Amino acid sequence: MQGMSTLLALPLLRTEEPETLLYNGNIWTVDEAQPRAQAVAIRSGRLLAVGSNAEVLPLATARTRKIDLAFKSVLPGFNDAHAHPVESGVQHLRKVACDSDSIQKIQAVLHACALQTPPGGWVLGFLYDDGKTPRPINRGDLDAAVPDHAVLVQHRGGHTAFVNSLALQLAQVNDQTPDPAGGRLEHDAAGHLTGFVGDAGMQVFFKLISNKNTREDYRQGATLISKLFATKGVTSACDADASTEDVQGYQDARDAGKLAMRLYCHVSAASLDHFMAAGIHTGFGDEWVRIGGVKQYADGSISERTAWLSQPYIGIPNNYVGLQLSSREQLYETGRKAHEAGWQLATHANGDLAIDRILGVYEQIQRELPRKDPRFRIEHCTLLTDALIHRMQALQVIPAPFSPYVYFHGDVMHFYGQERTQHMFPMRSFLDAGLRPTDSSDYTASPADPMMWLQSQLTRTDMKGNVWGANQRITLQEAIHCGTVNGAYAAFEEDLKGSIQPGQLADLVVFAQDPFKADPSELLKIRVERTMVGGIWKYES
Repeated sequence: MQGMSTLLALPLLRTEEPETLLYNGNIWTVDEAQPRAQAVAIRSGRLLAVGSNAEVLPLATARTRKIDLAFKSVLPGFNDAHAHPVESGVQHLRKVACDSDSIQKIQAVLHACALQTPPGGWVLGFLYDDGKTPRPINRGDLDAAVPDHAVLVQHRGGHTAFVNSLALQLAQVNDQTPDPAGGRLEHDAAGHLTGFVGDAGMQVFFKLISNKNTREDYRQGATLISKLFATKGVTSACDADASTEDVQGYQDARDAGKLAMRLYCHVSAASLDHFMAAGIHTGFGDEWVRIGGVKQYADGSISERTAWLSQPYIGIPNNYVGLQLSSREQLYETGRKAHEAGWQLATHANGDLAIDRILGVYEQIQRELPRKDPRFRIEHCTLLTDALIHRMQALQVIPAPFSPYVYFHGDVMHFYGQERTQHMFPMRSFLDAGLRPTDSSDYTASPADPMMWLQSQLTRTDMKGNVWGANQRITLQEAIHCGTVNGAYAAFEEDLKGSIQPGQLADLVVFAQDPFKADPSELLKIRVERTMVGGIWKYES
């Protein structure tokens, strides 16, 4: 255990008594000064000491709780750097889960929900994935399942939905209705609406659905989803588009002692003025709930084929290149106002044209209002070119990609083709350029499962064995670093978390098997046995 000792890292270590001591561990610290350890001492939710058994065990007193890890593998807690936790938690409470590969099973659960829905009420589904069913669900399928209620089933990616005929009728949308700006209403070959609506095309339907979510719903949603994330070893997450109600939900769950992970909350652009009026900006909060950047949207989704690309999608008619969700003027005006008020900028941009647009905005804002360390973020940052990466390098922009899409959404990668996937989720290119990419699930878009992230990055292989962009593979050490330290850095929290070293928060994960000894194609099978947040086990299998 060479170079293991960090016993003098904290000046009060010899006088502070550990509350908890973990020993006999196989600990990968993600600390370059001390990559491996056997034991840690914890007090007041932080790590007091990290080292060998021989170095750390003598720190225990009669009052110290000692836990034998039985040589299990330990990693720092993972940081899901882009997800939608409380929103998805409320959906779990209030909507029908449509995460099935069978259209008939989806019809059955929607029909069952309709039987319990009062007249005039909507039947709402979520977690649907059209890449997993034999074909996309359509209005005919929904009409057959629920003829007497309006139905809206949202894709798990959040940028598209599928509606039935009654929903179209209530929204006064017909075959002749033009696509709204930034939206899409899909038609079949005969010119009839299929029931598929994209991005801004969903808004007319959302306006018809009464939002009766209560403050208690948000508290319960935050509680539920944080527990779900903890089962997979996620100890921190970034809510990528939080409303005031979402932030309140996290605070209420924390105050009730029910929050099982830490949150960094990007504030939706629609809520920005509300927070600014209160004098709040990036960094406000505590170790559990903190305000992040301001979130804007430059384009749509990769899994739902609404990202804005320079070249058309493969297999979609009319030279379709996706959707622009904001003009350059909108992105600049909101971004400049927020930047000047002390906000981090975090903009959703998937396609190469969207990334080009937001980089131009960032470059202009930083030129006009220079800030030493703005840590501009591009959320998703999926399809790159060498020129775009060079511009990111010049500004040290943080890419926040979702690498599990290679594994989980490989069923729609054919719309992009093999050549483009060599430049999608380009973790190798990011790291080689000296950038600090995070990792994330975009839950509900893909599962919040760090083992899926790691397997996807090491193999670039989907669940059916297809390889997408093998040139972007990275090592296990690099992948863990992206999912821990880089996630903390993207939130200005690298001094608090991301590694296992004295002074950091005691956030860590115990695994049933050693990821370093596993076949990369088998990483997804590794189970989490325990998840600790702030020195407390938030999950135990």
